[in-house]
Amino acid sequence: MSDPLIFEKNGHIVTLTINRPESRNPLGEAEDAENFTEAARRINEDMDVRCVILTGAGSAFSAGGNVKAMREKGQGFGGPGVQIADRYRNGIHRIVRSIWNMQVPVIAAVNGPAIGLGNDVACMCDTRIASDKAKFGVTFLKIGLVPGDGGAWLLPKIIGMARASELFFTGDVITAEKAESWGLVSEVVPHDELMAKANELADRICGQSPNVLRMTKRLMREGMTNSYDTVMEMSANMQALAHHTEDHMEALDAFFEKRPPSYTGK
Repeated sequence: MSDPLIFEKNGHIVTLTINRPESRNPLGEAEDAENFTEAARRINEDMDVRCVILTGAGSAFSAGGNVKAMREKGQGFGGPGVQIADRYRNGIHRIVRSIWNMQVPVIAAVNGPAIGLGNDVACMCDTRIASDKAKFGVTFLKIGLVPGDGGAWLLPKIIGMARASELFFTGDVITAEKAESWGLVSEVVPHDELMAKANELADRICGQSPNVLRMTKRLMREGMTNSYDTVMEMSANMQALAHHTEDHMEALDAFFEKRPPSYTGK
C-alpha cells in the first residue's frame, strides 16, 4: 500500500505530497491526523529543515473530505453528534493544526483543485503558488455543512471578509487567476512549472538564517491574534537573541565582504 503522505527531504527542503491520486487526494482518513502530526514533529525537531512544500499527487491538490463516507455514515461520520465533534477535534483538526504549527515557512504548491478541507489546508500554509489548472472553493454549505476545518477563522484574514463571505455563502469555485487577483495565491504558473517555481521560492527562503527564519514566522503567527504591544515585546526579546547568534555576525561579515552568507544555525 502506498504512503498516503509522502515525506521527502532534499537539502534544507521537505516536500510533503498528499498521495491518494485515484480519489483526488481526500483527507480525513483515520491515519491522516497521525501522519501529518508526525511529519510536523519531524520538521520542527530537525533544525536542518528551513522550508516545506506541500502539494498533491496526480491532478488534484485535495478535493477535501470524503463525501462518500459522509453519505454512508462511515469513518466516524455516524453516531451521536458529540462523537462526530470529537472526531473532528482528534482527526481533521489535528491535520490543519499540524500544518499551522510547523515552525518553518510552508509553501502550498497547488497543482489542481483545492476544495473544502483542501482549500483550508492550503490556507494553513504561509504562501500559495498555483498551477494554471488549480481551482479553489469552500463548498461546505453545498453539502449542508459549516466550514468546520478552520477556514471560517483564516480565509477572511487572507482575502478579506467580503470575498470570504462570497465564497462561503455561494459555494462558488474560482479559477487560479481569480484566486491570484483576490490575494489567495501569490502567483499562478504553467502547470508543468509549478514544482520548479515552488522549489525556487523555497531555495530563496532557505538562504536566510534558520533561527531568525523560525522566529520571524512565530512573530507573524502571533501577530494574527495578539495585541501590538504583545508582539512588540516578543520582537524585542527575539531580536536580543538574534543579536547573539553566530549567523547574525556571519550576515554582517557577508554584507561588508559582498559575498553570500553561509549560515550554520548557530
